[in-house]
Amino acid sequence: MNRTAALLLLLAVAPAAGCAAALGGPASVTGADTLVIGVKPDQPGLGLRTGQGRFEGFDVDVALYVAEHLGVAEEDVEFTAVTSAQREDVLTSGEVDLVFATYSITEERRSLVGFGGPYYVAHQDILVRADEEGVEGVRDLEGRTLCQGEGSNSADRVIEEKGIAAELREEPAYGDCIAPLLEGEVDAVTTDDLILAGYLAGDPEGLRLVNAPFTDERYGVGIALEDVAGCEEVNRALTLMYQDGTAEELLDRWFGDTGLDLVTSVPQFAGCG
Repeated sequence: MNRTAALLLLLAVAPAAGCAAALGGPASVTGADTLVIGVKPDQPGLGLRTGQGRFEGFDVDVALYVAEHLGVAEEDVEFTAVTSAQREDVLTSGEVDLVFATYSITEERRSLVGFGGPYYVAHQDILVRADEEGVEGVRDLEGRTLCQGEGSNSADRVIEEKGIAAELREEPAYGDCIAPLLEGEVDAVTTDDLILAGYLAGDPEGLRLVNAPFTDERYGVGIALEDVAGCEEVNRALTLMYQDGTAEELLDRWFGDTGLDLVTSVPQFAGCG
C-alpha cells in the first residue's frame, strides 16, 4: 500500500470529533460536535426522566447551558441515566463525556476523574416521615436506620465522620428509599437538601425535611481526568452562568417554592488538573 492510500484509509476510519465517549478516545469536550451526558433519572427537580423519555431538572438545564457554551446545540446532546455507583465507571470507560448528577467533589473521586465547578454547593440534610417528631438534627439519628442510594457517601458522613451509631440500608438509587421511608421500614433518608426537597415536593403531606444542614456538598461536573482544557472551559461556562443571571433563574425555577436558602453567588471552583 502506498503512502497516499494509507493516509486515505486512516482518514476513513478516524473517529469524528464528539465521538470520543462512544469510542473511549482522549478527545477534549472543547472540540466535540456532540456530547453524551450522564444525569440522574429519579431525582425530581435535579434529574428526572419523564414519561416521554426526556430528562428535566436543574442538572439537565445546567448541562445544556454548558453544552451551548462548548458549541454543542441541544439537539446534539444525548442524555443517559446514571446511578451514583456508575458515575466514575462511565467517565473512565468513555461511555459519557460529562456527568451532571449531584456529583459531590471529593478527594477520593478526584483521583479517578476530573471535576469542573462546583456549579452549586448544597448541604446534607435529613428527610423523615411527617409524623416523626424525634428527629430534629443529625444527632437524633443515633440508633436509627438510614437509607441511601448505592455509591453515595452520605451515610458515611453520619456514621463514620460524625460517629453516630446508625444502621444503613442501601437501595439502587435514592428514589428507591422513599417507599421504605413512608412504610416505616427505614427511619430517615439523609443526603443533599436539593435532592430531598425534590422528593418532599412529591409528597408534602407524608414527608418532612428536618432543615438542619450539617455538610457542604460541592456539585461538580464529572469529566475525564486528562481533559484539563475541557474542565477549564466548563468552569468558564459556569462562571458566566452565574454572572448573567441564568443560575439564579434556574434555581428559582426548580427550587424557589421549597423554602431552601438558595445561594446565587459564583461558587469557589475546585481547580482543574
